[in-house]
Amino acid sequence: MVFQQRGLGVRRRVRAVAGVVSGGLLAVSLATVSGCSTETAADERPGGTAHESAVTVLHRAADVLVKSGSSRVRTTMETATGGTRVSIRGAGAYDFEKRLGRLRLLLPRDAMGAAEHAPITELLTSGALFMRNRGAGIPRDKWVRVDTTDIPDGNLVTGGATDPLTAAELLRGVRKASLVGEEGLGGDLVRHYRGTTDIGRAARVASEGARGSLVAAARGFDESTVRFDAYLDGLGRLREVRHRFTVTSRADGREAAESPDAAGRRRGELGVASTTELYDFGAPAEVELPKPTDIYTGKVGSPQK
Repeated sequence: MVFQQRGLGVRRRVRAVAGVVSGGLLAVSLATVSGCSTETAADERPGGTAHESAVTVLHRAADVLVKSGSSRVRTTMETATGGTRVSIRGAGAYDFEKRLGRLRLLLPRDAMGAAEHAPITELLTSGALFMRNRGAGIPRDKWVRVDTTDIPDGNLVTGGATDPLTAAELLRGVRKASLVGEEGLGGDLVRHYRGTTDIGRAARVASEGARGSLVAAARGFDESTVRFDAYLDGLGRLREVRHRFTVTSRADGREAAESPDAAGRRRGELGVASTTELYDFGAPAEVELPKPTDIYTGKVGSPQK
């Protein structure tokens, strides 16, 4: 195992406890998890005790966040198809106790480097997503409300950012996980876990506020298994999590073609990597939901169009 201070290029070898896991960001084929047993992965180091498994530590990540109160948030959503990668970045704050968040999303620039769309403001709450500056045809002073329990993916990727608490709730469905190592993140020592989680299993055991959206996602995704990398600090708080989703596109209501490409991805499949970073715990997250009169009631298409 390697201790690595991310972003500073500092690496030094310490006690080996985990094997190398194959696969990388936006890789399509599922990685084979190897190394530490899921029953013995946690020990005296950050995020667990000598008798806790990696799976147990990850299952309670959402509960630990609720107890932590609030934090600042950074999000990145990357899509890769046909050799092209597109990124949507966001920043804001989240109140885990109230399950309320606010994000400002920056959409991709065009080929000339100019902004094609002004930043979108998103308000996150149980079962709903509110967006302002949504796009053409919608007044700038109006909010668009989307019922996340009625979106096929439960808004895990549709809105351009995964709700931070829902990202943690997804870890309740972890079936396999191993300890990759310890790393420096934001000046703190964190434990890096890698494994797979199941959307359907997470939906069955999710807290009430996240259950509806995850149930929708469990129905909507063709592939319920999601690969992840999660980083927990010494208090068991989730500091960063990256989920890798496979979204199947359909044309004219028909299934995508079944023959895989050279990367193992079937035609019509889109790789989506959603990363959520949590920091500055305790920072206030002031979120005021729109009044009914401030919500646009006209017809709205997909939030990403």
